[in-house]
This record gives sequence, C-alpha cells and structure tokens, in this order.
Amino acid sequence: MRKTSFLVSAAVSALLVGAASAQVKPEQAIEYRQSVYTVLGWNWKPMVAMAKGEKPYDKDAFARNAANVEFMSKLAIEGFTPGSDKGAKTEAKPEIWAKMDDFKAKMDKMNAEATKLAAVAKTGSFDDIKKQVAATGASCKACHDDYRTK
Repeated sequence: MRKTSFLVSAAVSALLVGAASAQVKPEQAIEYRQSVYTVLGWNWKPMVAMAKGEKPYDKDAFARNAANVEFMSKLAIEGFTPGSDKGAKTEAKPEIWAKMDDFKAKMDKMNAEATKLAAVAKTGSFDDIKKQVAATGASCKACHDDYRTK
C-alpha cells in the first residue's frame, strides 16, 4: 500500500514538474529526480537478485517491479531541467547539460529496455527475463559511466 501511494505521489509530482518545469528551482528538480531514482532502485534491486538466483523468483513480484521500473524510467528525464546541475548535492555530472542530446539518447535507450523488460516479465521464460535484466542494466550503466559521479 505504501509503495503504491509513493508511486502515485511520484506520478503526480511528475505531472506538476512537467507542467511547471520552467518555474522549478534547481534544488526541486534535483530532489525530484533523486526520488525517481530511489523508486527505480527499490524496484530494480529485487529483480536483479532474482535474476542472479540470490532471491527466489516470484513471477508476480517480478512483473510488478518491472512495470514500476518501466513507468518510472519515463519520468527521470524531467528532473534534468536547465540549471539543475547545481543547487543541491547531486551525483549528476555537468556533462549532462553540455551533452544533453547524448544524455537523452541514453535515457531513451534505457526506457526502451525497461519497456522490453516489463513485456518479457509478463510472457517470457526466466532465461529471457535474465537476458533482458542484463540488457536493461547495461543501458543504465552506459549512462552512469558517462554522467554519474559514483
């Protein structure tokens, strides 16, 4: 129940940020995107643990987590507003704003892989799921390698 409330809250926040992104203070954008990534991580980590065999595979939980990752992955880009490279503690490198087209392309790739993951989670075999977890993780890592300080 709490997780659902948080997701709904994040979705409403996303709509508000999207509608008012020109009026958002840098620290608000940073807080927003960090919240999106917190929810992404919350849902991503159990799937990785299942794919690695560290946690028993639960088809329903995996599908729910994959759907959440797909949804949240589409919201992250809205938090990278102009000027939000500073204003609060952030792990985002300044290169994001200098190379925004490349950054957006990597975000689009991650969104596409997360969409595939949600689809395969509903219908695919566990072997297909593990392959798509790897592909989705690789798309996340590509962005982290270039645009995240940690």
